[in-house]
Amino acid sequence: MPIYEYKCQKCGEEFEVFQGITDPAVKSCKFCKGSVQKLMSLSTFHLKGNGWYATDYGGKKAPAAEKKETKSPETEKSQPPSKTTSEK
Repeated sequence: MPIYEYKCQKCGEEFEVFQGITDPAVKSCKFCKGSVQKLMSLSTFHLKGNGWYATDYGGKKAPAAEKKETKSPETEKSQPPSKTTSEK
C-alpha cells in the first residue's frame, strides 16, 4: 500500500497517509482541518537477488591482462621536435 505525503496550507504540518491507489485523495488536515496539498516525495529502492547489476557486475574486477597499459612506439614518434631560436 503506497504512502502519500500531504502538507496543510493552514498550519504547515506535513503528514503521511497510507492509501490505496484507487482511494480518494485527502482533502483536509488531520490536525486543524485546513486544506491540504499532496507532496511529491523521493522514493528509494534497492535491487536484490541474482541478475541485478549490484550482484552480478558491481563487484567484479577486470582481469590482470586488461589492466596493463602498453605504450606503442607511434605515440612517442608523434610528438613534434622542439624548435630553438637564437637571436643575433
